[in-house]
Amino acid sequence: MLLENAGLTFESRAADINERAIEAGFEKDRANPDKVAIELACAKARNVSRRCPGALVIGSDQTMSLGNRVFHKPADLAEAKRHVASLSGKTHRLNSAIALVKDGVVLWEHVSHANMTVRPLSDTFIDRYVTRCGEKLLGSVGAYQLEGEGIQLFSAIDGDYFTILGLPMLPLLDKLRELGAIDA
Repeated sequence: MLLENAGLTFESRAADINERAIEAGFEKDRANPDKVAIELACAKARNVSRRCPGALVIGSDQTMSLGNRVFHKPADLAEAKRHVASLSGKTHRLNSAIALVKDGVVLWEHVSHANMTVRPLSDTFIDRYVTRCGEKLLGSVGAYQLEGEGIQLFSAIDGDYFTILGLPMLPLLDKLRELGAIDA
């Protein structure tokens, strides 16, 4: 939707990778969240690139970190509740990565950050929030969607809106212009 709204013509293809297996490999090495996000974005783009010879492929991924802890999408609503509770009253970081790949070769990779401060939340609020939002929370690493009810969690946000959504559009568009893939 973001690419379409920016006026880009593209085809969408799902990557066939095991994200959890890639993340698990990094957890043993305690890799930083930027590295994990970039590797996932590159893995997705390389996978699609193998099926689309000659195409310029965009891959993206996002990790979330709070101190040394790297969060993943919650597996169920109980885990979503624990995610939100652990963010209460704290500032976490979203790490949004993009990779451009052609014929299996990574041409460019980039990561942008947004710092997100969650206001102090009561257990009652968290329970109601998770109940109201339900299963859609499982699709987001922080168990929130800023463009929906998730906005109620925050007291401050420092970062680009597109980075928060998971696709830093401004650096991507700059690079696509530089590569001649879109009009300058």
